[in-house]
Amino acid sequence: MTAQIRKTFTLIETTLVEGGRAAPRPLKLITAAAVLKNPWAGMGFVEDLKPAIHAVAPELGALLTAMILEAAGGADAVEGYGKAAVVGLDGELEHANALIHTLRFGNHYRHALGAKTYLAFTNVRGPANCPVMIPLMDKHDEGRRSHYQTIHFSIPDAPAADEIVVALGASTGGRPHHRIGDRYQDLKDLGNDLANPAAV
Repeated sequence: MTAQIRKTFTLIETTLVEGGRAAPRPLKLITAAAVLKNPWAGMGFVEDLKPAIHAVAPELGALLTAMILEAAGGADAVEGYGKAAVVGLDGELEHANALIHTLRFGNHYRHALGAKTYLAFTNVRGPANCPVMIPLMDKHDEGRRSHYQTIHFSIPDAPAADEIVVALGASTGGRPHHRIGDRYQDLKDLGNDLANPAAV
């Protein structure tokens, strides 16, 4: 079994002005998505999702990673990253989770970027044109709030009821004019140990 991909989708949003001021440098938010047949469509409740995960997720991870790197101009240009999946109305939410919450998918992207943090994510069930939200964070430092951003897009004809949209997102920098500090200063101000941020 391989991924039955109907179409791919790439989007680049470039911000030049934010808050009435020119950005120090243009910020690009990049999306790479694939619309594919749900590999469990029409099968009823499937107890063991692993065979299809192993067959499909690596292919998607490699494809979408290559699309991001091409659009960004290379791994060094990517500072923030994330992932998302939307399963069509005839599928289970677990099907969306299955394809992106496996190292066989995410490690393609993580390794290509030399990233150290986990991939922020969303997974939902929805109809065609369902909003897709990809939360982003810094690829090396999850506490760097400047890179907390969200990519928002939709594909007018996807997902069909028996399809899944799987997407990766990237940013080439933080928010222009970011000025809310980072979580480490908050922890210091609150008297929490940086090595034990939840104070447990």
